[in-house]
Amino acid sequence: MQGNHAFFLTHFCLFCLMTFCVASVAGLPVSAAPKNASTPSVDTKHLIASLDNIQSVIDRDIRRLAHAKGEMKAIIQYRIKEYSILMHEQIQQLMNTDTFDNTRLVPYVKEHVSFINRIDNFFKREHTRINQALGGSSDAALMAELAQIDKQRDRLYRFKWEALGWAKALNLNVEQQQQDLMTQLTLRADELNSVIRYTQDKLAIALNNETSNNKSTANDTPNTAKLLMLNKALNQYSTRLADLIVLLDELKQDTTELKQTLFEVSGNITQDILNLDVASHLLEEWILSSKNQLVEHGPSISFKLVVFILILLFFYALGKMIRRLVKKTVSNSSLNFSQLLQEFFINLSGKLIFLFGLLFALSQLGIQMAPLLAGFGIAGIIIGFALQDTLSNFASGMMILIYRPFDLGNAVRTAGVSGKVSHMSLVSTTINTFDNQRLIIPNNKIWGDIIHNISVETHRRVDMTFGIGYRDDIAKAEALLHQIIEAHSKVLAEPEPTIKLHTLSDSSIDFIVRPWANSGDYWDVYWDVTREVKLAFDKAGISIPYPQRDVHIYTDNASPLPKAE
Repeated sequence: MQGNHAFFLTHFCLFCLMTFCVASVAGLPVSAAPKNASTPSVDTKHLIASLDNIQSVIDRDIRRLAHAKGEMKAIIQYRIKEYSILMHEQIQQLMNTDTFDNTRLVPYVKEHVSFINRIDNFFKREHTRINQALGGSSDAALMAELAQIDKQRDRLYRFKWEALGWAKALNLNVEQQQQDLMTQLTLRADELNSVIRYTQDKLAIALNNETSNNKSTANDTPNTAKLLMLNKALNQYSTRLADLIVLLDELKQDTTELKQTLFEVSGNITQDILNLDVASHLLEEWILSSKNQLVEHGPSISFKLVVFILILLFFYALGKMIRRLVKKTVSNSSLNFSQLLQEFFINLSGKLIFLFGLLFALSQLGIQMAPLLAGFGIAGIIIGFALQDTLSNFASGMMILIYRPFDLGNAVRTAGVSGKVSHMSLVSTTINTFDNQRLIIPNNKIWGDIIHNISVETHRRVDMTFGIGYRDDIAKAEALLHQIIEAHSKVLAEPEPTIKLHTLSDSSIDFIVRPWANSGDYWDVYWDVTREVKLAFDKAGISIPYPQRDVHIYTDNASPLPKAE
């Protein structure tokens, strides 16, 4: 019988929590809600009758609970919880009804307060029992049970204060109970504050121990289970303290120190931290802590900073020296590296040396490199998934460096643009167009497109077409073309230029003229030859026709065209 009653009381905390949630959603205050003239009218007779029925159901189910077993016990507990929540809602509705005589609720509220006090007393007895049983082999299980009881008591505080507020509004003598609860809330908040700081210190010690173990023994693995357990406990304690702070603020109590503890644990800047008292306390502690650190560790920190700067300067100079050495090596290498690949190796060598120096310098400040590198590895995986397009550009850049389709200074046509390659990294290529625009193109756009390298070869053929009229002298025109090509100083003798009658077009007879020139002289030859051909043809009376059409008009004899008047 007693065991069933204790079991019921233990699970009644669920009812308290759910009732509090319902009250919060409904906007219930800590004390009894004032009557509001705009409150809609309710059927008070029906609610009173409903309260009687609900109370009788709860009393009957409590009696049944003493003898219930198995699944039936769980069902009865669920019914008690649901009917208790319903009763709480209906009492609150009647308390807010201006046309209802609240004194009729006195027996219900008194029973409600009495029931909550029985639950609170049960929690106190259980707390005392567990504390007396500590000191044996089952301490871990007892501490877990104690934590659950404390958690349930913390959830009961608001519910109890609200019920006492209703009782006071009904002129019941509960001032001493309210004062006792106020004292209990203050002591509980102070106790949670100490527990949070104690747990925070344990967590810091555990982290330091894990760091020391990892540094001394490479095969040791972190005791993550213990760290996770302490972190979870710290979060739970902080959440419960935050709930108590909200209640204490509503009761006009000073919670500056409690809010400061929450901020130190979470590091989150909330509206509470903007409170002037909290902010000033935090600022004073930070200033005092900084002074102590400077006094106690100032010389050591200064020496480490000097060593840190000297190491960076040394590796910076070493990186520049390595860059010059690599530049000399790759430029004189028999492997015939492209200019792009040379620049890649030169820049990479200098940056790797400086990165190694930075890591070495950070280690002199006491920063552990193993967790840092592990974090970089995890971050690299995450960033790799987020930057898949960038990795695609990186892979394309590597392919361009390996296969060398172009080099710095080459004139290229790719990805829909033409110009000279001025710079290239592993993710993009910079091309200056012939009208002096700078275009930065992702490497995967270039590697995935056709690459026309215009200037990679030393010689280029200049392709031109010239047309003459059908009545012009073909032999004379051909002779003039030979004379012009042979007379140009930038036309190469080898390979031999090609000058042939190519097609009989609709309006002209077309010659193809294909001399060879150095790549840098391509446009000079093209423009000069075109100009000279026009001048020579005009002087020799050879026409350069444009498209023409002969239009013939036929008339029908049966329908002659009308005569003009």
